[in-house]
Parts: sequence; structure tokens; C-alpha cells
Amino acid sequence: MRIALFIFVSLLLTGCKKEPFNTAWTQEQAPEIFKAKFETTKGDFEMQINRNWSPKAADRLYQLLKHGYYDNAIFYRVVPNFVAQFGNTDTAQMKLWKSVTIPDEPAQHSNTRGTVSFARSGKDSRDLEIFINLVDNTVLDTLTFDGVKGFTPLGKVSKGMEVVDGLYSGYGEEPMNNSNLYLNRDLFYQMYPKLDLIRKAYLID
Repeated sequence: MRIALFIFVSLLLTGCKKEPFNTAWTQEQAPEIFKAKFETTKGDFEMQINRNWSPKAADRLYQLLKHGYYDNAIFYRVVPNFVAQFGNTDTAQMKLWKSVTIPDEPAQHSNTRGTVSFARSGKDSRDLEIFINLVDNTVLDTLTFDGVKGFTPLGKVSKGMEVVDGLYSGYGEEPMNNSNLYLNRDLFYQMYPKLDLIRKAYLID
């Protein structure tokens, strides 16, 4: 019985193993409109992404979703009446994806409730971290940092916004500022056990 169970688990893990990163992925172009589903510990929600809002960012999100980047990602920054932000903590994968940057693009739409934008820290720094606006954050449309004006929405939550609203927010900004987020995932979870996760994120028709 134990041998059979071991074989089953081994096959399951082998089947779930991710394909090695390929820089060719970063050249894939998204459709003009695409949708994605996020299965989380609080329930499911969906996004609709419009490539003409921010073509380079839409392409990157499409690539990340297509290749399973956000599976097991963490909602490490959920601030009431502001944003819910998530990302992967696999530093090896992060380094590979970050080797190809996304050029900055002007904001075509406002950061209203439910819209989705890449986080950034300066010029051409959008890469992997996504936030969902929980309210109308129009101040983010014109906020200038390191010479770059505004955060650029690329789509919107189209279904399940109540799930996003229900993500655990008791820790506020603290988890994002904790270095263990990327250095020691197990310790990070011990410190913030109530954080919600993305079990799986993928493209849908």
C-alpha cells in the first residue's frame, strides 16, 4: 500500500513539474483581449486584459499566465481601501523573467476599482508583481516616481471582485517589507499564516 502511494505521489509531482524557463516565452504576443482565472484560498476570480491599454504589459502578463508563473503565488500586500498585490517568491524564476524588462508605457486608463496594474519602482521596472485596485485610486494615475508618471492599468477584474475584497488584509503593508518574503518562504508563512494564496492561475476562453 505504501509503495503504491509513493508511486502515485511521485507521478503526481512529475506531472506537475514546470517546464524550464525559455527566453523565447518573453517574445510571445498576447491576443487583443484575453481572460484569466485565479483559483485562490478565498475563492475564484477572473480578469479581462485589453492589450491596447498597455501592449507590453499585457504581453508579459499573458506570458506569465501561460507558463504557470503565478501558481502558488502570495497576496503579500493587501491594504484595505487601497490595493491587493501578489507575486511569486521563487527567486530563481524571478531572476530569469526579470532578465527581460518591460518598457514603460503611458497610462491610457485610470486606476479605478477593479483595474489591474503592474507594480514598479522606477524607470522600466514593471516585471512580475501585479496589484488590483480595491477602490478608485486615481492618485496613482499621476504619481511620479523616478521620472515615470502614473501606474498603467492593463485590464480589470471581470468576475469575483467580492473574492478580492475578502482577501486577508490584517497585516497591511508589513509582509511586503519583510525580507523573508523572498529569502525564506517557510519562515515567512510562519510569521503571516493568514495570508491568502493563488493556488492556480491560467488563461481561459
